[in-house]
Formats: sequence, C-alpha cells, structure tokens
Amino acid sequence: MGDLKGGITSKGTGFDDVEWNILGQQYFPKSICDSSFSFEANSDPEQFVPVHVHPTQDEFILVQEGQLELKLDGKWQTAYAGDLVRMPRGVPHGYFNKSDVPARALFWVSPAGKLPDLFKTLHNMTDVDEVVKVSAAHEVDFLPPEAND
Repeated sequence: MGDLKGGITSKGTGFDDVEWNILGQQYFPKSICDSSFSFEANSDPEQFVPVHVHPTQDEFILVQEGQLELKLDGKWQTAYAGDLVRMPRGVPHGYFNKSDVPARALFWVSPAGKLPDLFKTLHNMTDVDEVVKVSAAHEVDFLPPEAND
C-alpha cells in the first residue's frame, strides 16, 4: 500500500475505475495507504452489513444521502445525511438500510490493515458462509445472526 497518493476520486467512482460488488452492494475505493482506507458504499433499501467486529481498526461512516440504522455495541441508532458514525476497534457494529430510499455513505478505517485485500477477494462472491470465513482471515469477525436483532 505505502503512502497516500494525491488526487480526486469523483462521486460514484473508485480510483483506477475500481468497483466492487459485495453481496449486492456497490463499493468504490476512494483512497488507500498504510494509515487508512476509504470507500463509498451505496446501499439499496433492505441491504445491510451484519454485525461484525474489526479487532485492529477504528471505522467511521459519513452518511451522505439517505439514512442508515446502526447497531453499535448492542444499541440501535439512526444516522442521517451529514452525520458521522464513530465505531472504535473491538466494538460490534453493523449497518442496515431499513428505509425505502437508497443510502450513500463514505466509510473509512484506520489503519487500512487487510480490509482492501478483503474487498478485492469478496468481489462477486455469493456464498455467505465463504464470505464469513474469508472475512475472519482478514481481521473482520462476523457475529452470529441473532446479533442483528
């Protein structure tokens, strides 16, 4: 990864025209270096990322359009356009678009860790059990399904 490269990554695009499909959601990498990794995610109604833990990274979400329901450390909260969500390393969290409109948000983690490699691996993967297994090997640990209730 190395140092951060300067430049602009436009809305709805990823640098070097990279786009990942991760279980039906669009992810666009925005920046990557050793100290951080950012990406835009677009979530249609009813799409979500189940509750999981990053043991080695702090994660942030800046909601840009729509709203997201967050389960953060066992408590439900709502983040609206313009809100910043802070998710410390080791704290269980998941996000859900429970509205009837798409949501768009900028996510970033610090440090970058293995997350960029995980997203490259997950691109177009459809087997949920394999997604969970591969994620664990990249320092993202999904909790059992009942954690999403």
